[in-house]
Amino acid sequence: MNNPLLEPFDQAPFSKIKNEHFKPAFLQAIEDAKKEIDAIVDNPEPPSFENTVAALDFAGQQLDRISSVFFNLNSAETNEEIQKIAQEVSPLLSEFSNDITLNQGLFQRIKTVYEQRDSLELDPEQNTLLEKKYKSFSRNGANLNDTDKKRLREIDAELAKLKLIFGENVLAETNKYEMLLTNEEDLKGLPEGEKEAAAHLAESKGKKGWLITLDYPSYIPFMKYAENRELRKELSMAFGSKGFHNDALDNQENVLKIVNLRHERANLLGYPTHAHFVLEERMAETPDKVLDFLNELLEKAKPAAELEFAELEAFAKELDNIDTLQKWDSAYYSEKLKQKLFNLDDEKLKPYFKLENVIDGVFKVAEKLFGLSFKEVFTIDKYHEEVKTYEVYDDAGNFISLFYADFHPRPGKRGGAWMTSFKPQFTLNGINSRPHISNVCNFTRSTSKKPSLLTFNEVTTLFHEFGHGLHGMLANTTYPSLSGTSVYWDFVELPSQVMENWCYEKEALELFAFHYETGELIPMELVEKIKESSNFQEGMATLRQLSFGFLDMAWHGKDPSSINNVKAFEDQAFKGTRLFPETPETCMSTSFSHIFQGGYSSGYYSYKWAEVLDADAFAYFKQNGIFNREIAEKFKENVLSKGGTENPMDLYKRFRGAEPNIDALLERAGLIAKT
Repeated sequence: MNNPLLEPFDQAPFSKIKNEHFKPAFLQAIEDAKKEIDAIVDNPEPPSFENTVAALDFAGQQLDRISSVFFNLNSAETNEEIQKIAQEVSPLLSEFSNDITLNQGLFQRIKTVYEQRDSLELDPEQNTLLEKKYKSFSRNGANLNDTDKKRLREIDAELAKLKLIFGENVLAETNKYEMLLTNEEDLKGLPEGEKEAAAHLAESKGKKGWLITLDYPSYIPFMKYAENRELRKELSMAFGSKGFHNDALDNQENVLKIVNLRHERANLLGYPTHAHFVLEERMAETPDKVLDFLNELLEKAKPAAELEFAELEAFAKELDNIDTLQKWDSAYYSEKLKQKLFNLDDEKLKPYFKLENVIDGVFKVAEKLFGLSFKEVFTIDKYHEEVKTYEVYDDAGNFISLFYADFHPRPGKRGGAWMTSFKPQFTLNGINSRPHISNVCNFTRSTSKKPSLLTFNEVTTLFHEFGHGLHGMLANTTYPSLSGTSVYWDFVELPSQVMENWCYEKEALELFAFHYETGELIPMELVEKIKESSNFQEGMATLRQLSFGFLDMAWHGKDPSSINNVKAFEDQAFKGTRLFPETPETCMSTSFSHIFQGGYSSGYYSYKWAEVLDADAFAYFKQNGIFNREIAEKFKENVLSKGGTENPMDLYKRFRGAEPNIDALLERAGLIAKT
C-alpha cells in the first residue's frame, strides 16, 4: 500500500491519509524504530553521549510523527474507526515503550555514560538529557527482575487501554445527551445570541426548537442565564453524572482499575504511591509538599469562599426566595450578583470580542512582546476545513513555526481547550528544525446573523492556550525530548497562565477589543469593571480548584486497594472544600479526564502552583511596563525557548532574579484583604 505516513513528510499530509493507513504505518514505524534501537545497542564503539544518549533521543522520529498525527486526530476529529484503531495501537505503543525501557543492553550503555558523567564536560542541556534518559529507565523498571518486568509490561498495556476507554466513555456521554426545548418560555433569560445558537444547533441536526448540549459553548450560557431552575438542574445533573449511570458507559470500575494499577506499578518500582513516583519529577518533589501547598492556600481561601458563598446565598434568597443554594444555582446567581455589583454582563462584553479580532489581538501581543508576526496561509494541508493555518516569523524574517488553530466544537472533537504539536523543534546536523504547533478550542461558532463572539472567559482561554503555543513555537533546543512544553508538569502552565494577564490590561485590550458592528473601542469604564471584577468570587474559585487538587491526591497519594465505592471516597475527599449540598446522583471522578485520561494524575495542584509563578512573573512586567521588550526577552530566553533543558526553578530565578513569592497571587486574588 502506498502509505503517506511512511513517506518522509514535513507537514502532516492530512488530505492523503485514510484511516486504513494508520495501523500499517504504526506497525512499520515500530519495526523501523526497533532497528534504530538495535543499532545503538549493537554499536561496537564504547558507549558515549553522542552514540548512545543523543542517538536514542533522535531514534523513532517517524513513529513519533505518526503518533502525534493520529492521537491529535483522535482528540480533535475522531470517529468510531479511529477510536477502534486507538484501542488496537495503544497497547502496541505501550509495549514498544517497554521494549526500550526494559532493554538491558541499552540500559547498560546509558548507565556506563551516566557513571562517567562527571568527566564528560557536558553542557547543561546534555547533562539534563543524560539525567532524564537514565531516570526514564530506572523509573520504568530497568532494575527489576524478569518477573516484575513482565508484570510492568502487563500493567502499562492495561493502563493504556483503560485510559482510552475512560475518555471514549466521557465523549460518548457528552455527545449522547441532548435537551431539545420546543417552548420558547423555557429559554427565558438566555441572551438572543445564545437562543440563536441553540436554534442553529437544532436545525443542524434536523430538529425543530432549541437544542442544548453538554458542550461548553451550549452548557455554560444555559447554566449562567436560564431562569428555569428545573431545566438548569436537569442539565447540571447530566453534566455532573457523566460516566456514572451503571450502564455500558459507566467509568466507576475504570477509575478503580486505573488507580489500583498505578499504585501497583509504583510499588513495583519502589515508590510508596503513584504520587511519590510522579512527584519525584516535578518542582513540588513530594506529596507532603503538595498537600502543604494546597493547605496553605486553603487556609487563605476558605474564609473568603465562605463569605462569598454566604453573600451569594443571601442574594438568591432576596432575589428569588431560594432557601438552599444548589450547584445548578451557582453560575446563575453569581452572574446576577456580578451584574449588580459591577454592572458587568458578559453579553455587554461579547460584541467587543469577535473571534477574529481576538486572534488578531493575541498575535499583536506576541508581536509587541516577542517580535513575532503571523501570516495566514491557505496552502497548508489540514484535517478539517475550519482549521486556520499560519506561518510564524520573527522580526528578522526568520521562519519560527507553523501554527494550526481549530476553534469550534464538532461531534468528533472532545470538549475543552488544549495545545499540542504535530512536530517538535530540535537541532540536528546544524539545522534547527522548526515546530508545528496547534491550539484547539471549543468556542461558539458564527451564525447567519452573528459572527463568533467570545465571552471574556473564552478570551482568557484563547490567550491561555496561545501561551502554551508560544512555549512550543519559540522552543530553541537541541534535543526533541527537551523541547517546548516538555517540562515538569507543574511548570508547563506558567507560559499559558501568565498570558491571561494581558486580557485585563487597557494597553492590550486597545489592540483588539472593537465592537463587531460599530468598530468602537471597548469603553474604558468596561475595562475598569473587568479589572475590578477579576477577583470576584476568587475565594470560591480557588476552593473549587483546590478541591480538584485534593481529590487527585486522595486517589493517588495512598493505597487505593480498599476503596470499593467511588462516590463515597470522592465525598470524603471533598469534605474540607465543600460549599454546596452534595448530590448523590453526580460524581466528578467518573469524568475527571485530566487525571484519568490526560497527564495530570498527581499533578492537578500544578494549576495553582503555576498561578503562584504567573502572578509573580506578571508583577515583574507590571513594575516595568506590560510590553517591556527587555523583560519579554528575558522571559523568552530563560523560559519559553529553554523547554526542559534545565531545572525549572533555575530558569525561573534567571528570569526573575529570585524564587516566586506566593504573596503576588494572594494579592491579585484579593485573598489577603478578604481574610
